[in-house]
Amino acid sequence: QVRLVESGGGLVQAGGSLRLSCAASGIIFSINKWGWYRQAPGKQRDLVASITNGDDRSNYADFVNGRVTITKDDETSTVFLHINNLKPEDTDVYLCVAKGYSETGNFASWGQGTQVTVTS
Repeated sequence: QVRLVESGGGLVQAGGSLRLSCAASGIIFSINKWGWYRQAPGKQRDLVASITNGDDRSNYADFVNGRVTITKDDETSTVFLHINNLKPEDTDVYLCVAKGYSETGNFASWGQGTQVTVTS
């Protein structure tokens, strides 16, 4: 079973920066794609950014407006989300997702999320 654990969230003032991390564990043969989503209580999850393996192609939601960078470390099976110039509307739970192939076959696993709260 593939498990994802996010970290790095917290309370930050508007204009500040955060780096969120998401580490995958388990017997993983390959991770083909990573993604970061955010979700407010009672609302749908919105994609923030994604990155694919091999070509490292990244994709960003329009609302990030160049403030976000997604990177990954294949050796440690970790993905990062760097968020600059945080705004109060960025307050959400941020969740990561990984899709790939493990000892049990194809998988798509989600983490539990990390809370980001931005104060004005």
